[in-house]
Amino acid sequence: PQPQTSVPHPVLVLQDVPADLWELQELEKLNLSLNSLKLLPPQLALLSNLVVLNLWGNQLSNLPAEIGQLKRLRVLFIYRNRLTEVPEELGSCTQLEVLSLANNHISSLPSSLSNLSRLRKLNLSHNLIAHVPGCVYSMKALVFLDLSCNHLENLAENIQALVELKILIMEGNILHSLPRGLCFLTGLELLNLDFNDIKDVPQEMHRLSRLEKLACHPLDKGLHIIHNPLLKPLKEVMEGGLSALFSYLKAGGE
Repeated sequence: PQPQTSVPHPVLVLQDVPADLWELQELEKLNLSLNSLKLLPPQLALLSNLVVLNLWGNQLSNLPAEIGQLKRLRVLFIYRNRLTEVPEELGSCTQLEVLSLANNHISSLPSSLSNLSRLRKLNLSHNLIAHVPGCVYSMKALVFLDLSCNHLENLAENIQALVELKILIMEGNILHSLPRGLCFLTGLELLNLDFNDIKDVPQEMHRLSRLEKLACHPLDKGLHIIHNPLLKPLKEVMEGGLSALFSYLKAGGE
């Protein structure tokens, strides 16, 4: 018979991982979402063929260091748990392409995550992050970065290193200003800065030519910025749409 490579979602709500699961060493996909798991044992390392690990909607307060031994892992969902930190060993999962740590209690990330050079999508929304972790600026393959609903007051100029970014979501923070470096991310198609404390924008912002419009609906592509305490005449200029704003900025704000 063919080896089992995925485990369907259980109907029962699990509080512990069944011991016989660790014998399925050919397993490539494991879905343990929406259970009541409080911890994962070190035996997780036995599932060394895992490519997708889905743990969202549990009660995990930490991850075992052994997660770093899952060298083939490409997708890891751990959103809606109770994590306060991430083990530095996760930086050894260098094949990771998608990582969601949203809706936890995380305030920082280990510098080892700068090794995740293949990561394309990173979701850190709804956490307790006050400064963008330095490792994020090293994730040069990122096309999607969600930092919404944290405690961010600023964004470093290093953001310009993330040249592949197409979607950057930072709504619901306390950003006071925007770095010029943001204006070098000319591939951006969606930039959500709503519900911050932004009063002005960098003059170079007109370079973000792939932003199609001033967007209102959360899922729309374009620039989301109107829900901010923008100063005059910026607010009035924006009534003419994105092209009016970019023309205004291109003319040196006159």
